[in-house]
Amino acid sequence: MNAPEIIAALTEQFGAGVVSSEAGGTHPHAVIAPEAWPPVAVYLRDEPGLKFDFLRAVSGVDYPAENKLVSVYDLISTVHRHTFAVKVAAPRENPHTPSVSAVWPTADWHEREAFDLLGIVYDGHPELRRILLPEDWQGHPLRKDYAWPKDYNGIPCASLVNP
Repeated sequence: MNAPEIIAALTEQFGAGVVSSEAGGTHPHAVIAPEAWPPVAVYLRDEPGLKFDFLRAVSGVDYPAENKLVSVYDLISTVHRHTFAVKVAAPRENPHTPSVSAVWPTADWHEREAFDLLGIVYDGHPELRRILLPEDWQGHPLRKDYAWPKDYNGIPCASLVNP
């Protein structure tokens, strides 16, 4: 299937759960409402014409001007050899997105990384905790308004980022 066909199938199946879509360009995608994301994920994986059986990556993106954090799920069908992306947006002040680690086990580590670095909370995740930074680290360094600490437990930090 190509991107317009994938978008048409999602829109037919989930209606208003598909917030918007982009079929052209280098990164075709659909923006999915958070509450619709778990059933959409199962559909994308299990629907015979889609069979998105491989989650390549989950990327977190900060859009401070739009007051949102977005999880971008890049999917591949190894069966049909097509690709597609899904974006799920959450408000910056309370960023919650349903986890899909039960659908694609790879999401487990990718969602933990986005949680650690951007603060996106993946509801239903089996073990949501920091993966790259120490548990007592303050804040989320990939947010565009993040202020680096001068030090962490006596180890200089700010000089590494802002020499």
